[in-house]
Amino acid sequence: MAGVGFELKRLFAQRGLLAGLRAYGVSGAVCAGPMLLGVLMQLGLQLLCQLFGRSALERQLTVCMITYSLLASLLITSVLSMVVTRFLADMLFEERPAAVMPSFWGSTGLLLAAGGTLYGVFLCFSGAGALHGFLCWTLFGELVVVWNAMSYLTAIKDYRGILQSFACAAAVALCLAAAGLALGLPTVAAVLAAVCTGYGVMLVWDVALLTRCFPAGEGSAFVFLQWCDEGWPLALTGLFTNLGLFGHLVLMWLGPWQLRVQGAFVGAPAYDVPSLLAFLTILVTTVNFVVSVEVNFYPKYRSYYALFNDGGSIGDILQAGQEMLAVLKSELWYTGLKQLFATGLAVALGGVLLTRLPLGMTDPMLGYFRVLCVGYGLYAVGNTAMLLLLYFTDYRGAMACTGLFAGSAAVFTALSLFGSEAYFGFGFLLGAALFCLAAVLRLDWYTRRLPYFLLSRQPVAAEDKAGRFARLAKKLHETLEVDPPWNQL
Repeated sequence: MAGVGFELKRLFAQRGLLAGLRAYGVSGAVCAGPMLLGVLMQLGLQLLCQLFGRSALERQLTVCMITYSLLASLLITSVLSMVVTRFLADMLFEERPAAVMPSFWGSTGLLLAAGGTLYGVFLCFSGAGALHGFLCWTLFGELVVVWNAMSYLTAIKDYRGILQSFACAAAVALCLAAAGLALGLPTVAAVLAAVCTGYGVMLVWDVALLTRCFPAGEGSAFVFLQWCDEGWPLALTGLFTNLGLFGHLVLMWLGPWQLRVQGAFVGAPAYDVPSLLAFLTILVTTVNFVVSVEVNFYPKYRSYYALFNDGGSIGDILQAGQEMLAVLKSELWYTGLKQLFATGLAVALGGVLLTRLPLGMTDPMLGYFRVLCVGYGLYAVGNTAMLLLLYFTDYRGAMACTGLFAGSAAVFTALSLFGSEAYFGFGFLLGAALFCLAAVLRLDWYTRRLPYFLLSRQPVAAEDKAGRFARLAKKLHETLEVDPPWNQL
C-alpha cells in the first residue's frame, strides 16, 4: 500500500470528525472501489432492464456473461497480482521508478496473452454467439488491464483522480445501457456494450494516472519475472485466495439449483444474490486493515526493521519488537471485533432490509445470506492475518493458509451438495473458519520466532538466485529485441 499511508497519516493527524471520516473514505475508495463499482453496476443494470420491461431470461444471460468475465479476469490476474506488488514495492524502495511502467506493460501483456487465449477458447464453445462472445472477450481484456493497474495504483496519491475514474466508469455504463434499452436495442448486446465502454473509460483513466505518475521507463518489460523465482508462493497465494472466495459459487452452479441460461452459461441466482450481498460485509475489515496497518502498525514495523538494518542495540531491538507485536495484536483484535459487529448487524437487520428491495429474496435465500455473512466475516479476519504474514515475508505460511482455504471450502461445498439444501453455504463457512484459525495461529507462531527468521535463515554468502523465471524473462527480452538491464540487477 505504498503511498496510501502517507495520505492517511496526514488526514488522521488532523483533528475533528470530518478529518476522520475523510481518512476512512480515502482508504475505502482505494481498497473497495473496484468491488463497489462492479456491484453497483450489476444492480443498476438489472434495475434498468426491469424498468424497460426486458425478459427474465435476457437479464439472467446478461448477469451470467458479465459474472463469467469478472471471475475469469480476477482468476487470471491473481496469479501475478502479488508478485508485481512485491516488485513494485522493491523498485520504489530502491528509488528506481523507471522500472515500474515497463513491468506494467509486460505483466499486462502476459496476462492478456494467456488469459485471452483460454477465455477465448471457452467462449468459442460456450454457445454465446459471435457478437456476445466478442463483447465478453473484450470485457475480459479490459478487466485484466484494470485489475492489474489496481496493483500499481496503490502507489499513486491522486485519490481524487481514482474516485473520478470509478464514478465516471459507472455513470457511462449506466447511461449507455439506459440509452440502448430505450432505443429498443437487443438487451444483452446493449448492456454488454455499455459495460465494455464503462470499463474502457476506467482503463484509459487508470493508465493515464500511471503514466502521469511514473516515467515512461526504459529497459526490460519482463524483469519482474525474476521475482517469481523466489516469490512463487505469492503467485499461488493470490490464486488460492480467489479460488477460495469464488470456488463455492462455481460448485453451486453445478448443484441442484443450477439454472442453465444458454449453452455453458449457468448460474444459481438463489445462492449468487445472497453471496454477493454477504460479500459486501467485509468492506468494514478491508477499510480498517488499511487504516490500522498504515497508521498504527507500519511505523512500529518500520522502526523495528530499521534497528536491524542500522545496527541497533539488542535492548532497543527487543523493546521495539515488543512494541510492534503489542500494536499488531491490538489492531488484529479490534479488526475482529469490528467485523463481528458488522456481521452481527447484517445478520440481524438483513432480513428486514433485503425483503424491501426488488431482489426477490425468499426465506431460504435469507438463510444463505446469514450463513455466508458469518463465512465472509471469518474470511476477512483470516485474510487480515494472512496479509500480515506477507508483511513479515512468510510467503510459504501465507500460501499454506490460502491453500487450506481454497481446498477445504471446495471440499465442504461439494459435500453439502449431497445433503439438504438447508446446509448450502456451510461449506464456505467451514472453509473460511479453518482459514481464519490457520492464519491467526501461523501469525502467532511466526512472530514469536521473528528474530530467528530475520537472522538465522539468511544466507551466509551471496547466492545466485537466477532460476527458470529469470531465464524465461531473458528469453522474452531476446525474442522481443528489448535491451535487458541485467547488469543493473
